[in-house]
Amino acid sequence: MLQSLQIRNLALLEHVALDFEAGFTAVTGETGAGKSILLGALSLLAGERADKTIIRQGAPAVDVEASLCFVDSTRIDALLGELQLPPCEEGLLLLRRSLPREKAPKITVNGSLATLAALQRLGEHWIDFHGPSEPRRLLKESCQLGLLDLFGRAGESLADYGVSYRAWRELTAEHARIANETKLAPDQIEFLKVQLAKLDALELTDESIEALERDFQRMTRAQELIDLASSLAGGLTGEDGLQRRLAELLRQARQLAGIDAASQPLAERLSSATVELNDLGAEFSTLSQQLQFDPEQAEDLGTRMNTWLEVKRKHGGDVSAVITAREEMRRRLEVQGDLEGALLRLEKKIADAARKARKDAAVLRGVREKAAKELARAAAKSIAQLGFKKADFQVRVVPLADLTATGDCTVEFLFSPNVGEAPLPLSRIASSGELARVMLALKTVLADLDEVPVLVFDEVDANVGGEIGRVVGAQMAGIAKGHQVLCVTHLPQVAAQATCHLVVTKDQSKERAVVSIEPIQASRKARVSELARMLGDRTAKSALAHAEELLGKR
Repeated sequence: MLQSLQIRNLALLEHVALDFEAGFTAVTGETGAGKSILLGALSLLAGERADKTIIRQGAPAVDVEASLCFVDSTRIDALLGELQLPPCEEGLLLLRRSLPREKAPKITVNGSLATLAALQRLGEHWIDFHGPSEPRRLLKESCQLGLLDLFGRAGESLADYGVSYRAWRELTAEHARIANETKLAPDQIEFLKVQLAKLDALELTDESIEALERDFQRMTRAQELIDLASSLAGGLTGEDGLQRRLAELLRQARQLAGIDAASQPLAERLSSATVELNDLGAEFSTLSQQLQFDPEQAEDLGTRMNTWLEVKRKHGGDVSAVITAREEMRRRLEVQGDLEGALLRLEKKIADAARKARKDAAVLRGVREKAAKELARAAAKSIAQLGFKKADFQVRVVPLADLTATGDCTVEFLFSPNVGEAPLPLSRIASSGELARVMLALKTVLADLDEVPVLVFDEVDANVGGEIGRVVGAQMAGIAKGHQVLCVTHLPQVAAQATCHLVVTKDQSKERAVVSIEPIQASRKARVSELARMLGDRTAKSALAHAEELLGKR
């Protein structure tokens, strides 16, 4: 749950620090008072993109931070680990986001720097926004199908179908690709065979190509290398080389050691140096002989190098790219060798994959058909509580002729607000107020299945009459038994049933407008006054009495 929230310099709000409790929190205030500031701060922490126009004029930056407490932080810790962020300590998640006017934005999660993408991933797991435009989403087939699958817990069946559907589609695409390839002419086939033989002769590995380039470099400068190696060999072991001079020096060193035993180690070191220089001379001599390429060897090396340079230029700058090209040539030749057979084998695989996909789709459709009946009953009951005593609500699963990414069926939500009228698709029958109540009823039914702990409702009771307000409030309170609910509302019947109550006000009495957010649940007088204002007049006795009645014994 959301435990605390601090906002600095967001729009017209300078600073506020709020503590939250579990359950149902109502947010009220005059139209235009700035209730959207609170929702804006939460959306910033959920990873919504923002520009610097939201910074309070004259302030250097917007800063928003929150602490969230999880009774069981296993799921959120797993996500933090995936994002390479510190885990929660004692179930506490700390989020902070700063948007400076002049500097780069900064995000921290549990004290560690994080990206906006990471904040968005976390936001999906701790907060869910339901805005005034959401009822219109209910007209979309994808939304209706998603709600049905959520209610029916169809996730596993949907995932199984997704695997088989993608396998079928991939095989179908492969068949189309091969079928559309023009059959190669004999000279084209021969050309590919020649190219493939050249590539196979290259022994395409990083090591063999490295050796080829090294040997070719040696061959192209062979005479220069031979001359240098021979010169070094002669300088060390030739007739006028160091070897003859060192022999005389070594004789003198040994004579010195015979006179002065203390110089014996020096004589031994000179002897070792003589041996080492003799070995070096022999190795330089051997190298000069190895660098002498015979004409046949040189021709083969040149041919292989020219082939490598050609294929590298044509297919890419490294060995892996050339290997990929080689395998594509081999595949094309294999296909050409048995084009009809390859297509027939693929067609069999496609048929098998299609049967598997249709079988999984049938299982998924069965789950949906069962869930449709249960959802219709539960939603109809909830809709009746919202003032449609004689309404009819149905969920119809409609089979499709072809497989789609979501199965072999679609879904229609049918609704009739009045007795005696046949239910029709929502897009043809429901007004905005009716849509809002249907969506609210569905949210109530689905609330227990939503694992996100914080639910924000932004005026979802819009277009709902005051007489239904108490029921809406009761449904919000019901959802709050399993979630922390924040509801921006203009209905006193809804606000009165909240356990916590935040009032947003805008003061324009001075030179600059200032927005403030105050909790008032601790003061019955303040709550009665706010509810009376929402009823029409905070000074009217009738409004005050009605507000007292709404609060009851709270």
